[in-house]
Amino acid sequence: MPSRRSFLTGTAATGAALATQHMASVVAQPKRVIVDSQVHLWTANTQERPWLPGAKPQLPEPFTIERVVPLMDEAGVDRIVIVPPATIEGERVDYAQQAVKRHPGRFAIMARIDLDKPDRAARLATWREQSGVLGVRLNFGSDEAAWLTDGTADWFWPAAEKARLPVMFLTSGQTSLFARIAARHPQLTLIIDHMGVGAGLRPRAGVRSDLVSEAIAQSAALAKYPNVSVKLSSVPLISTEPYPFRDVTPHIHRLFDAYGPQRCYWGTDITNSFARATYRQRVTHFTEELPFLTESDKDWIMGRSILARLRWT
Repeated sequence: MPSRRSFLTGTAATGAALATQHMASVVAQPKRVIVDSQVHLWTANTQERPWLPGAKPQLPEPFTIERVVPLMDEAGVDRIVIVPPATIEGERVDYAQQAVKRHPGRFAIMARIDLDKPDRAARLATWREQSGVLGVRLNFGSDEAAWLTDGTADWFWPAAEKARLPVMFLTSGQTSLFARIAARHPQLTLIIDHMGVGAGLRPRAGVRSDLVSEAIAQSAALAKYPNVSVKLSSVPLISTEPYPFRDVTPHIHRLFDAYGPQRCYWGTDITNSFARATYRQRVTHFTEELPFLTESDKDWIMGRSILARLRWT
């Protein structure tokens, strides 16, 4: 029979061993990498970096590198995909490249391209050789919407597929047109921005309330194509409610069910709804307020998926 002293000693040793094992497992848990799949950065309108004539930024003041880095640190965001805003002149990415250079590993860029200039096709083969550039971002606003059907953009899809360039895109009610593109170019990586809810469909006075649901349905329908994935981004701008934006939860859930965690990406587009939520709330919205997501799902959606899809190492 063990003595009381040996029993206590053995119990203590066992407890210490279990505690050590627990601590080892805690230490072994990798930190969740959080990657914002869309943020605009811009400087003031100057001769060196002019805005397009008549352009109106999303905030009255510049959203600069110096402004965004402290916000990232406070919210626990590790990396950001910069999408140069439409206010800047041409295809310039030099300011975004400053962020890449000054903060190695924290920023990457989805550069803009002039789709109405087919001579750009020759550049796509070396597109990713530009510092920090991982792919292309296309925004089919009212002026560009016809390009999807009139042949203007037809040169781009095979060229981007050949160059292995990921393409983020946004439309206002035309997401279904990408079914044909996805089917014809199965090696072309296509990423739907903002769940497919373009600016012209977002809730506001005079806009039909069912337009968001219709846009989400179009995005969900593209999930059958393995080369298509979706950014669950810009949620506060789509919602008509305060944080945690419960009216958008069914839309997020529907797209998550359609695409799965490895083809869904968290993102903020923070400057487009800056006053509606803090940067930290935009993180906790997905990590704390969506009960249908497992911890593994969150790991993928909050960062692992977009890093893999963009081949951002």
